[in-house]
Amino acid sequence: MICWTSLFSGIYALMSVIFLNTPDHRCKIPGLENDTYDIHSTYQQKLVNNYIPPPSGDDTHDYDQCHLYSFDYNDVKFDNSSRPINASIVECSEWVYSDSVFKETFTSKFNIVCGEKHLTSLIKSLFFAGKLVGAIVFGNLSDALGRRLTFNTSLMMMVALTFGMSWSSSYLVYAIIMTAIGATTQGVFPVGFVLGVELVGPSKRKYAGIVIEYFFSLGLMFLAGISYFARHWYYINIICSAPAILFVFYWWLIPESPRWLISKQRYEEANTILQKAAKVNKVVIEKNLFEKEIESSTPEPTGRVWQLFSTRVMLLRTLVILFNCSPYRCIVSMIYYGLSLNAGNLGGNFYLNMFLSGLVEVPANTMVLLFIDRVGRKKMYCLSMILGGCACASTIFPILYGEIENQSIITALAMIGKFGATASFNTIYFYSAELYPTVVRNAGMGASSCAARIGGIVAPYIADSSALIGGMVGKVFPLGVFGLVSIIAGLSSLYLPETLNRKLPETIEDGKQFGKSATLSHEKYEIKENLEDKPPAYDNNGYILDKEMTKL
Repeated sequence: MICWTSLFSGIYALMSVIFLNTPDHRCKIPGLENDTYDIHSTYQQKLVNNYIPPPSGDDTHDYDQCHLYSFDYNDVKFDNSSRPINASIVECSEWVYSDSVFKETFTSKFNIVCGEKHLTSLIKSLFFAGKLVGAIVFGNLSDALGRRLTFNTSLMMMVALTFGMSWSSSYLVYAIIMTAIGATTQGVFPVGFVLGVELVGPSKRKYAGIVIEYFFSLGLMFLAGISYFARHWYYINIICSAPAILFVFYWWLIPESPRWLISKQRYEEANTILQKAAKVNKVVIEKNLFEKEIESSTPEPTGRVWQLFSTRVMLLRTLVILFNCSPYRCIVSMIYYGLSLNAGNLGGNFYLNMFLSGLVEVPANTMVLLFIDRVGRKKMYCLSMILGGCACASTIFPILYGEIENQSIITALAMIGKFGATASFNTIYFYSAELYPTVVRNAGMGASSCAARIGGIVAPYIADSSALIGGMVGKVFPLGVFGLVSIIAGLSSLYLPETLNRKLPETIEDGKQFGKSATLSHEKYEIKENLEDKPPAYDNNGYILDKEMTKL
């Protein structure tokens, strides 16, 4: 049931690709009734000189999309190229749009083009800014009030906001709603993820963590299919949002996390949930699991997030983690969402590109599921990032040497880039959680989550830069940037230690020593365990053996 909410998280995460898509457009011809983008009437042909040639180097449009000539048709003079001489250049106040891809988008409805086209990138970035706020707010509420309450509340808010978005009266209202939706997604996907993982045993956590990603990918493909048939942002939104009303029943169907209840010493409630689980699974357990619960008198080790920066080793390691790793990684977020947001700019069929962008995540998720415990976290992450980066950067060459002829090659390379980004996106969750010492794990993950939003905020600007830059440079710039940053991020992860089959760091001191020498660290724990209840043994130099191993 939690996985189904992930499907809608995938839909809402990339709705802006549809709603803020800018169709091909040109200035509306003054005095021409029923003017459409592809009109070719005799009257329109007579006024064709009312257009201005495109800016130098921009071969993507036939005419300037934002300006036209203003002149008196009764007293007009033309040069040899049939352009008016005694005319002034004015900005368009009305536009006509191509309906070859969409009948209407939010951008075309409110004319967010030309001088205001930067607002589309801003609104997309505000969605990720909302994620930053939501990560802080709903993350803390989840720890304080419980996973179930936070999850269901944010889920209902997200459904209500997406419905309300259909009646946005301006781009300002739309931007506010998109920011709020971004915030609520952090109470749905991450909190739902944690709730699902905490409802299963340790041996099933990997599956609970990866399977939910399949549904996120399914949401991307579902959005592409609905968009293909509806082709109008209003109806797409209604169709995608209506089924989510059924989530209201989750208030009664999904239980609270027993682990959270135990952490709050609410043992009776936890026992009730576990007894129900045992009955469904036909397992016999004690009727009162926590009747003999005894609190340990040993004080738990403590730590502060600033200690992650207290030494050179911890400082460099933490900076690399912040650069690469978190539940919604900074750089991986830029690569992942950047490629998804850029799906419509790859050329070819818009809907096919978006569908493939979601479909390619399925084998990527499967690869992580099969190999993360075989090849290790670091190798899996590094190779995935470099693969994605090289594929994205390689798209520059087929674009420059024949975009139309090499369209299939461009799309294939972009999808390989998305494959690598998805694999690394999923791998790093486990990796980053294992790298932080236990005493500051939650604080470290929270810091990484906040840093990750920078990538999400920047990604739309990079994805939309093709329209701002223009020409061939604009077409290759987004994928080039995503590719280069991906390669740098992958190489920087080589500095991090491997965590596969390793005893994870518990204290800050463990974190400092973690990864320096896997063999000596393992031997140290073994020797300390063997000598725990024995008199100290000395070597020929008078050193106590367990202390000498600690020194080593």
